[in-house]
Amino acid sequence: MQPFTKRVIEIIKSIPAGAVMSYGQIAELAGSRRGARQVVRILHTQSSIHQLPWHRVVNAQGEIAIQSEEGNMEQRSRLEEEGIEVSVQGKLDLAKYRFNPAPADIMGAWDNIDPDDVDQML
Repeated sequence: MQPFTKRVIEIIKSIPAGAVMSYGQIAELAGSRRGARQVVRILHTQSSIHQLPWHRVVNAQGEIAIQSEEGNMEQRSRLEEEGIEVSVQGKLDLAKYRFNPAPADIMGAWDNIDPDDVDQML
């Protein structure tokens, strides 16, 4: 597994119930400011394998980005079950629900990553 992929997975696992992060926010914390699309790909391919709380990831505007009606409704339902208010349009208040971990809070999950990779990330 690539170091970036491992970091993304650990960051997503760290999002607590009742909070969300954006794709870009996760990418930046994982070391790639322009890696939001890679985060989408990782969520798509790794969510079931790693039991990721995929529903806690939204776009930069605080909107549910899943296009299918079924997926959109499932994400909305899961977020609402955790106490997150989602508008009819699928938007939520990022100022209220955004999880902002400090890099040090998630570094312990990266113990198996080469220190040079982490230095480049920060």
